[in-house]
Amino acid sequence: MKHEEISENHSDPLIKELHRAIRVGIKILAVLMVFVIFWSIADVVLVLYNKLTSPPYFLLDIDDILQTFGAFLVVLIGVEIFINIRLYLGSNTFPVELVIATALMAVARKVIVLDLKLVTSEQIVGIGFVTLALGVSYWLVKHTNKDDEHH
Repeated sequence: MKHEEISENHSDPLIKELHRAIRVGIKILAVLMVFVIFWSIADVVLVLYNKLTSPPYFLLDIDDILQTFGAFLVVLIGVEIFINIRLYLGSNTFPVELVIATALMAVARKVIVLDLKLVTSEQIVGIGFVTLALGVSYWLVKHTNKDDEHH
């Protein structure tokens, strides 16, 4: 399931230059993603510091803990997106398996921080279907990639 997306070895000079321009744009995205990741880490540290240094000191309630978990997962999702970008730049192939895994992580984050008092049953069913679809997609891609390696 591997194919060249933005090859620098295209026969048409215009397409070759356009591919080169897109690769520069993707590198800019990678740099910006690193800034966003560090900004998110600083935000997590600041929020935790503020929560722990206000009365009652060194105590977090369940909502604070869930918000902290959500903030950690946002940072991890950012790291996964950066890895997607890096893999894309390194191989010229679109890392479908990793993109689906990142989407699963984002849905898992949503489920972890979900406030059941604020969502409808339809939204919960929708999240369930999205999770199931992503899980099946991940399994299919992983199985297809494993079969491709054996042939």
